[in-house]
Amino acid sequence: MNLAERLKESRAGRTAAAPIPDPRTGNDSTVISTGPPTDNYAEVRQEARAFVVKNLGTRLADASLTDEDLRALVTVELQEALSKIDTPLSTEARARLISEIAQEVVGLGPLEPLLRDPTVTEIMTSGPYNVWVERNGKTERTDVRFDDEPHIRRILDRIVSRIGRRIDESSPKVDARLPDGSRVHAIIEPLAVDGTALTIRKFSEDKYTVDDLIAFGTLSPSAGEFLRKAVQARLSILVAGGTGSGKTTTLNMLSQFFLPHERIVTIEDLAELKLDHDHWIRLEGRPPNIEGKGEVTLSALVKESLRMRPDRVVVGEIRDGNAAMDMLQAMNTGHEGSMGTVHANSPRDCFTRIDGMVAIAGMKIDQQAVYSQVASALDLIVYQTRMRDGTRAVTHIVEITGMEGSVISMQDIFVRPTSAEGASDPLRAAGLIPNCYQRIIDSGQTIDRGMFLLPDEVGSANRWR
Repeated sequence: MNLAERLKESRAGRTAAAPIPDPRTGNDSTVISTGPPTDNYAEVRQEARAFVVKNLGTRLADASLTDEDLRALVTVELQEALSKIDTPLSTEARARLISEIAQEVVGLGPLEPLLRDPTVTEIMTSGPYNVWVERNGKTERTDVRFDDEPHIRRILDRIVSRIGRRIDESSPKVDARLPDGSRVHAIIEPLAVDGTALTIRKFSEDKYTVDDLIAFGTLSPSAGEFLRKAVQARLSILVAGGTGSGKTTTLNMLSQFFLPHERIVTIEDLAELKLDHDHWIRLEGRPPNIEGKGEVTLSALVKESLRMRPDRVVVGEIRDGNAAMDMLQAMNTGHEGSMGTVHANSPRDCFTRIDGMVAIAGMKIDQQAVYSQVASALDLIVYQTRMRDGTRAVTHIVEITGMEGSVISMQDIFVRPTSAEGASDPLRAAGLIPNCYQRIIDSGQTIDRGMFLLPDEVGSANRWR
């Protein structure tokens, strides 16, 4: 039955559309309508989509076809189908229908314009009719809508199937990523009471340099130069901060200071780091399958990485105690200059977070031993936050100086005033020469002692080597 015949049957009062094959499995699923649609455009759109999916079948899941190839196939099918129907649609409506169906079948439907918008950094849904974005650091509601809950679920299925993951009632939450590296998190009913909660954090294709972050106000010139010297002197650095504070962007920036010959291994739950480096191995964890088997943890990947002769190991985000302790041990056993990120509410909170992760993991290691590992392994903490005006800024660069009894001692090297409301407020030297100063000198670099001093002290500073 062609599209025109199916539409005629629908208008006659048919209540169920023809079975639509799932392009990934070939299985049929039946779409039920509540009666004859009253909107010609909506009716044609629904039937045309079913026609395309049925005609193309498993070709929609053909991995050898690019999105451009699939979009071309879909467009040809739609143009042929629409030429055979007598439903009155304007030229503009036909073009819109072809675009919408192509976006849904090949891309991510109503979200495509938001994904292409360079000013949008995050997309958030609360059900099919409530779509929000973050733009220029501020959250705002959009007029984007899905048709219904099944519509948003079809789009979500496309996202997770690309990387071999699944989401359904037995596994109602998932982390995934788009081909461009954007991070995706989703929770569906029954956990998400009001419909699918989908969050997409976009990542810019641009690889921001230290000069870019200085221009944005994230760093000061002196702090940026210090971090360059610190990385090249192989100091181990932890980038910390809250959700959405820009930790990954800063970690990517720091990686640009790696030497060209160094062998770098990155380890992530979802690969999103974009290092500007040739000698780079990317490792990605894997969640368990439906039977609870096949999981590959970050901890396991850290251990594997140490067999790859890395010069540096970079953990995208430390989330559990096993991975944290393995990372610290790697830093303590010849892999200086390694890095990672962690969620924390302050520089000192990093230590509490790591100790808490170790306890939750059931590791029989007391706090004193954990803190001793941290103090021995880490040299610097770069703490970043999202400011009140929506900008991201480094507020502290802290040096870990050792242990004083049962407490990890540390000192500020650069700080941002506590009253700061935006990244325009400067990150300033704290007035202390760091203990790592001599280590930077010993690495063969020249560094201006004056960058660490308060403004009224700079005049008396000399250039040391």
